[in-house]
Amino acid sequence: MALRVGVVGMSGIGNTHAKAYTGLTDLAKLVAVCDVVKEKADAAAAKYGVKAYYTLKEMLAHEEMDFVDVTTGGYENGSWHFEPAMEAMEAGHHVLCEKPLSNDIGEAREMVRYAAEKKLYLGCNLNHYFTPTAERAKKYMDDGQIGELVYCLFKVGFNGGEATYGFNKSPRFNQPYAHMKAFLTHPFSVMRHFCGNITHVQTFSTKPGFRKSKGDLLLSVNSVHVRFANDTVGYLLSQRGDAVWGLGGWWSCEVSGSKGCFCIENCIEKLTYWPSPKPGQKFGLGENPPPEVMDTGIKDFGETFPLRIKAFLEDVTNGVPREHLRSSGRDALATLEYIFAVIESYENGGELVRPHPLPAIHGDPRVERI
Repeated sequence: MALRVGVVGMSGIGNTHAKAYTGLTDLAKLVAVCDVVKEKADAAAAKYGVKAYYTLKEMLAHEEMDFVDVTTGGYENGSWHFEPAMEAMEAGHHVLCEKPLSNDIGEAREMVRYAAEKKLYLGCNLNHYFTPTAERAKKYMDDGQIGELVYCLFKVGFNGGEATYGFNKSPRFNQPYAHMKAFLTHPFSVMRHFCGNITHVQTFSTKPGFRKSKGDLLLSVNSVHVRFANDTVGYLLSQRGDAVWGLGGWWSCEVSGSKGCFCIENCIEKLTYWPSPKPGQKFGLGENPPPEVMDTGIKDFGETFPLRIKAFLEDVTNGVPREHLRSSGRDALATLEYIFAVIESYENGGELVRPHPLPAIHGDPRVERI
């Protein structure tokens, strides 16, 4: 039976999620929308043919739902996630939350703790690795075609420069760490998906002169060096429309090991795999064995949303153990622990920082599956 869902927060992302549910009718049924801005709730309700509510309390009291999708925004795109997510879980509902889980690390830790206490699913919309390119890349890894991991390189940001820069004066985003909290969740989630937990972080963060001259507080350029628990090393470069991107487009992830290397370009569009040379093969400097190229033809990043939402619906429908939930609240918390380690490193002049440990996974012996 399709899971009944109510969406809270009907701005751009909320409507993106609501639209996704209308295309997944075998798994989900959108039953209500909610926004404190009456006009937004009413417009969405009319568009999707459901009832509008103006407070979550009212929606929880009058609608039969299986889970609540929290797509509110706020300061640094995450300050309005905590209250509705906690309110929904207190009422016994599973929650899917937009990223970042919160802009406050204490709130994020409490959300994960409370979901575990209530034995509820808490998912987060870390949608960047729910793609055909990431799925094929992971298969290369699982099939042993990458081998022992050596490095991970990630570049992500908006293509731009001085001529296209516009000062965002809103106090909700004109904050030093807004770009880190709102945006680094995605690259960190993908790096962790492929390479595991990060144990060490060091950063150099800055902003170009054209931002400084406008009084822009945003630290928009982030250069982050990391070490993973398996001794793989990694590097993340992120910028918010401050420069022109070259190879790989706006989003590229390269993972290389002892048997091969893959690079994903533009998130969902293209994947290239290079095998390592075989014994007896000789190549000149800069030459490689012929690569395998997967070009999906998909250029619309928006197509990642229904893919991720479908995964959440499948996991909840199938009753997977909570620790096996894909893109869980704990996974989202991991990205925030890394981001707050980045902030700590920046505030201490590029000091090496060890992220706060994640809550342990204990599992429930009554539902454990082997």
